[in-house]
Amino acid sequence: MEAVIPRILFAGTNSGCGKTTVTCAVLQALVNRGLRVGAFKCGPDYIDPMFHSRIIGAKSANLDSYFFDDNTLRFLLARNGGDRDVSVLEGVMGFYDGMGLTSTQASTYSVARITQTPAVLVVGAKGASLSILAMIQGFLDFCPDSQIQGVILNQCGPSTYQSLAEEIQRRFAGRVRPLGFLPKLTDCTLESRHLGLVTAGEVENLQEKLRILAAQAERTIDLDGLLQLAKATPGICCDPVELPRFGEHVRIAVARDRAFCFYYADSLEALTRMGAEIIPFSPLTDSELPENIQGLYLGGGYPELYARQLSENASMRRSVKNALTRGLPCIAECGGFLYLTEAIADFPMVGFLSGTSFDTGKLTRFGYVRLRAKTDQMLCKAGEEIRGHEFHHWDCTQPGSAFTAVKELSGKHWECAVSTPTLYAGFPHFHFYANPSFAVNFYRACLKEKENYAGTHRSHGY
Repeated sequence: MEAVIPRILFAGTNSGCGKTTVTCAVLQALVNRGLRVGAFKCGPDYIDPMFHSRIIGAKSANLDSYFFDDNTLRFLLARNGGDRDVSVLEGVMGFYDGMGLTSTQASTYSVARITQTPAVLVVGAKGASLSILAMIQGFLDFCPDSQIQGVILNQCGPSTYQSLAEEIQRRFAGRVRPLGFLPKLTDCTLESRHLGLVTAGEVENLQEKLRILAAQAERTIDLDGLLQLAKATPGICCDPVELPRFGEHVRIAVARDRAFCFYYADSLEALTRMGAEIIPFSPLTDSELPENIQGLYLGGGYPELYARQLSENASMRRSVKNALTRGLPCIAECGGFLYLTEAIADFPMVGFLSGTSFDTGKLTRFGYVRLRAKTDQMLCKAGEEIRGHEFHHWDCTQPGSAFTAVKELSGKHWECAVSTPTLYAGFPHFHFYANPSFAVNFYRACLKEKENYAGTHRSHGY
């Protein structure tokens, strides 16, 4: 298949250069123009897609060149961008930064190259002038197929920009276009986004910042030039990633609240493509699991910040424990795993799994991993693999041993996760499109649960 997907990618010279501010300013400005805008985040991050969708209102998904092979990466871009007027991709870290210190694997550059998406380099201009051009030249020349076609300067004044823009045009002779700037806007920084973007006060504050940023983008960023670049992109060629469509539907309860908010939209969409109905619920405020469910998904998030409230909701803890004891199929990733243990710090949790959770005070087992199953279990058979990611400050006295997690470049490895014929619970997050058979096997476990209880006339799922 080939799909026409107008698209642009914002890349940074480094973390902190302002690419997120520029990306969000442009996204909001395009939405304000009435365009149907798609947003994508390079890498495994959950927060930026949440920000794109909940605050800006742009349909958002992840593009990760470690999780996905090249075809799947292009397929997800085509599938999610197919009904959009323009899609905006936001990079991660510096443009060429990938796994380890010397590899471009899993970098923003790799996504730009695989998808043939024009990249706009965001350069922090504070405290520099001509050196900015040296930086641009270095990024252009580092890889001959960089895809870099434009430059935006952040924290730059109008007179400085005018002089530098003229010099960019003269020195690079059309290799790269100056596409505007953002001045320093002290009250519009976007650093406070980690709590899940669900409180009304936070949303209102962020939307006001974006209103100001979008208005500034209309004045000082060449939005028409960006759209021209986006519309000149080649078509996306890919083979569809097929998933079976089951004739029997299942209901899967998914924890969605301030404590549990980390989900890949395409992973949930994979379940619905097969026939699942996603039933959101809140372990914080609901008294029990939803009725008539055949599966449970406890995603990551911030249960440690809401440990007291989760603990005080004893009826929900009992409901979850009873359901798992009776064999309800369940995936519990990172924060969801913590919730199933005996306690988070001093606060009792579900207690279905042995062990207690504690704060290490630092990132623990951080980064991309390849997960290899040691035994047959719900999601896969022994020896089968899926690529995943760990990012957590908390640890558990019994983190599990059903999988071996391996870091690709260093070879460092460790045991992780608890798995049974009806459960996956562990720190690693994974994306179903990294190995769709994991999604299929979860769905089949949910179908078996439905078959086991057909005709029992229970008024509640558990």
